[in-house]
Order: sequence, then C-alpha cells, then structure tokens
Amino acid sequence: MAEENAAPVVQLLDAILSEAVSLKASDIHFEVFSDGFKVRARVDGVIRDLANPPEDLFSPLISRIKVLANLDVAETRVPQDGRIQMKINGRDVDFRVSTLPTITGESVVLRILDRSAIDVNLTDLGIWEEDLHLYQSLLSFSNGMVLVTGPTGSGKTTTLYAFLKELNTVDKKIITVEDPVEYDLPGAVQIPINAKIGLDFALALRTILRQDPDIIMVGEIRDKETAEMSIHASLTGHLVFSTLHTNNAPGAITRLIDMGIEPYLITATLRAVIAQRLVRKICPNCIDTYHPTQIEIDAFNLSDSDISEGKFFKGQGCKECGGSGYKGRIGIFEFLGIGTDFRPLILDRVSTEGLWRKAKELGMVSLREDGLRKVKMGLTTLEEVLRETQM
Repeated sequence: MAEENAAPVVQLLDAILSEAVSLKASDIHFEVFSDGFKVRARVDGVIRDLANPPEDLFSPLISRIKVLANLDVAETRVPQDGRIQMKINGRDVDFRVSTLPTITGESVVLRILDRSAIDVNLTDLGIWEEDLHLYQSLLSFSNGMVLVTGPTGSGKTTTLYAFLKELNTVDKKIITVEDPVEYDLPGAVQIPINAKIGLDFALALRTILRQDPDIIMVGEIRDKETAEMSIHASLTGHLVFSTLHTNNAPGAITRLIDMGIEPYLITATLRAVIAQRLVRKICPNCIDTYHPTQIEIDAFNLSDSDISEGKFFKGQGCKECGGSGYKGRIGIFEFLGIGTDFRPLILDRVSTEGLWRKAKELGMVSLREDGLRKVKMGLTTLEEVLRETQM
C-alpha cells in the first residue's frame, strides 16, 4: 500500500511546493481540523487556500515532508524542526519545516527561503526618491552599526542584503551570520546558525572578528551578549548591520538599553535605525478610484482639500490578483539618523515617546506618513497602510 501511494504523494507535494513558489508565497500551511484538512499559503502577507488534497493522502503527505526534512516520522507528540533543500522551477529553494501536535493531528508549516542570488537594489525597495541619499550615506561609513526593525516578515533581511549588495566590491570582505541564510551573496562568507551544536550568534561573532572582515551582517540581535558583541565589532573598526523586533525606529534604542547596553556605547556606535513594513500593492489590472471611508479620513487626518485635490485608489479584484485587489508588496520606511542633536537624549535614557517626539522635531518621516505618500502615488491603499501601522 505504501508503494502504491508513494508516487501520488511525491507528485502532490511537488505540485504544492511548485505552486507556492510560483505565487511567491512566504509560508505553506498543512493543517488538519476535525472536519477535514487544508493546505494554505501566505502570499503578500495574507493567507489563502491552495488545495484540499484527497483525505487518504494527507497523512502520507505529512510523512513525506518529515522524511525530506530528516525528522522522526513516528513522533507525533512533540514539535520538531527541520529543513528541506530542493530545486523548484529551476531554482534552489530552502524550506524551514516546523511540526506542531494539535488536538486534531499534526500541523506543519514550511517557511520558503528562495536563496537565489539577491537582485534587489535600494531603489527597488520602495524608498522615497528624495530620501534615498539618507540610506546611501550609510554606505560611506567604515565602522558603526545600522539597525533595521520591524515584525517578522516585514522584509528586514531583504533590506540588509540590498545594503550588502551595494557594498559588495572586491576590496571589501563581508561576513554574514544568519538563522538561516536566506539569500546567496556571491563573494560573501555566509554562516548559518546551528543551535544544536551550540553555534549561536554570539559565538559566531567572536569567531568572525578573527577573520578580518570589513562588513558584518548579524541576522538578529536577540540578547545582551549578541548586542554587546555587535557593538564591540562596530567599535573596533567594522560596519555592522543587524535587525531588532521593535514597532518603530526610536524603540530600537530603548530595546538596547532594556537589554543592558550602556547608553554611551549606543551613542558611540549607532549610525541609524530604519523601521519598515511591507504593504500590498494595488493590482494594476483592476485599479480604480474610490472615496475614502470616514475611518480612513480620521486615521490619516485627511483635509477636505486632500480629498478633493487628490485621487485615492484600490483594486476591484480580478483573476490576475486572485480577487484580492492586490499584487506584490512594497516597503514603507522610517529613517532615524543618530546625530549630535539626538545623542544627549539617549545618554539621558529618555523614553521611546520622548525619542519619538525629538525625531519628529528633527524631520523624521513616520511609517504612516511614508505610507500616505505611496497611497497618493497610487501604489497602495489607505486601508493597507492603516493595517500595517496600527500599534
């Protein structure tokens, strides 16, 4: 019986993975419920149905995934984590596999990591053209630290790689340490974290400093030790890029202090903090004008002249976008440069709210304000920006 089911299961899984990669999905969800099961994918940040396989193939499908990820097929009582490397549609794709026992069976999620060579430039990310010089100015530093903040799935790693791509010249040595490595960067030394053998960010950083790098990228600052090592690297003549999970750019400073980092070390090393989100782009095939709702008008403080003089757009839904009205995503950004006017507040341990007010006084454009600029360009909707900037 197992042999009879082997071929259909292999073909089914290959088809699901191929479709998800073609849709540029970030995750695939295999879920079992009391009344059946579903296969869904997260596309442009929103989950949608992919397929409902035959019931007799669902269990073999989960087993097939576990075999490919080198997991214990017989173990269904505890969570397991693994990885799959496959060639999908001619490209090398990594899948990070997570299994979770539930009351109705095992839930399995595959995070899709397309490790094709990164081809995104700073100009492709959605950075406002008038602000581009702020981001490019960071490339001229030979030392210091640049942080990118935002929730999981907000495109932080892509932004970091856009910086690294600009800096990736023959006279520079770049080393990255990530969990896992998400993109291939030709010419860079890339290190995957392996917690099972004790290779964490802090240990990797200690070793990296003996490898004579010019530029270091740390996938994420998760604890005090990693933060201290990153700051030490930037103090000793290296340009360090990393990420933090905070709601806005000023919040990164408070987060570092909460971790136990002394404010004087932050002022000595931190060059800039960039907060970002990804918003869905309006489908160009079904874009149309509309009148904002009262909720949107209030949330963005739109004046009568804003509404009468400007045009607001949204997608009506079509086959091209699967009826969602959106296709693809673009970044919205918040750039906080750490200059002489800002450093005294850090030394005084001013709250996030106080840092935010000072940043606005100094001209920082907020995530919502940048989103509104892209709304007025017809790239996204008020609804989408509001959804991603509610805190």
